Amino acid sequence: MSRVCQITGKSVMVGNNVSHSKRRTKRKFYPNIQKKRFFLEGENRWVTLKVSTSAMRTIDKIGIKAALKRAELK
Repeated sequence: MSRVCQITGKSVMVGNNVSHSKRRTKRKFYPNIQKKRFFLEGENRWVTLKVSTSAMRTIDKIGIKAALKRAELK
């Protein structure tokens, strides 16, 4: 499962682990991706999306139809 949000486009970021002695080693920051089903009322069907939790909040706020339309523009 690729770790990219289908609504916001969030993906893996790269940074550093910093030890007490300030030695730096590379690490990855993963987005909080969840598999979630949403119901499209206009089409009377379910769609399964891999979305971040922040995208779920966006969908709750503006609705699934508007969020999908916004994702198409990106």
